[in-house]
Amino acid sequence: MAQPVPLNKRSKKAQKEYHAKQRSSWYGLNPITRTVPSGKVYDRNRVKRAARSALGET
Repeated sequence: MAQPVPLNKRSKKAQKEYHAKQRSSWYGLNPITRTVPSGKVYDRNRVKRAARSALGET
């Protein structure tokens, strides 16, 4: 069986092909939009929702 050639000994083109195969796809998902907002940050909309729910319950 042939020994595999180390990555640093391969041509730049072969290295590029190898790294391209290693990268995966997000399949249409944007990772930036998947973040959870911090609860410590002031959010005007959250304040509005809280005020409306307080008025609606009383």
